[in-house]
Amino acid sequence: MKVGLIGLGIMGKPMAKNILKAGYDLTVNDLHQANVDEVVKAGAKSASNIEIGQTCDVVLTMLPNSPQVKEVMLGENGVAAHMRPGTVFIDMSSINPMASKEIAAELAKRGIEMLDAPVSGGEPKAIDGTLSFMVGGKQEVFDRFKPLLQTMGASVVRCGDIGAGNTTKLANQIIVACNIQALSEALVMAKKAGVDPELVFQAIRGGLAGSTVMEAKAPMMLQGNDKPGFKIDLHIKDLNNALECAHSVGAPVPMTAAVQEVFQWLHHHGCGQDDHSSIIKYYKMLTGIESL
Repeated sequence: MKVGLIGLGIMGKPMAKNILKAGYDLTVNDLHQANVDEVVKAGAKSASNIEIGQTCDVVLTMLPNSPQVKEVMLGENGVAAHMRPGTVFIDMSSINPMASKEIAAELAKRGIEMLDAPVSGGEPKAIDGTLSFMVGGKQEVFDRFKPLLQTMGASVVRCGDIGAGNTTKLANQIIVACNIQALSEALVMAKKAGVDPELVFQAIRGGLAGSTVMEAKAPMMLQGNDKPGFKIDLHIKDLNNALECAHSVGAPVPMTAAVQEVFQWLHHHGCGQDDHSSIIKYYKMLTGIESL
């Protein structure tokens, strides 16, 4: 099986390396040549998007948002125009579920199947190959390509038909954002009350409040580490999609709207490229706390 991957950013680059470790024939492309060169050194081949469409049995994308996926696949001289009938497109980007359905409908006219397969876990889990995949598409297509996705993820779950993967990812992003915000509020409150936030974390991590989010983000907050595993600007993008999806189906999401406002404030104060755990900077600003 010849695999093509377009998009070698924070997530895509380590994901590509895990595909290679599993022994797949991989061809890659990215706007940044340095990223391509690094993955080629790990064993991949380099080619243009057009060549990837012409030669690969399955094309994967890991791109920022809906417009980029649409442009790469369906734009003028896009990849889809060069893919053979019977080949498959798997979009691992986190985009609007309606966009996934639109792309799938266009590909179906060309005899190309599609899965929307966004991931959760950030850079650390992309590196160690333990991402969680949320997948939408036909069962038979999912079954065929599940082993490929398992080279990058510890959990690969089909959630329904096309669009279900990205709907599930939006639900995931709502929960993650609200968890980080609650964690920030709690640790800052502890600090203001004269209790060591590190000890608060140690005391509550094994109880009902404990979570994967807390385990990943509390140490970063305590250390003042804002190196991005997942950038604030990308979470803003995901929550914009979540709000749009919620509004279109009539689902109330007031907590999502509130945390989105915090993210937007941080974006406008130069923190958009920081890790999303930097929500705590907003509460430091409000309280005057310099560090936990």
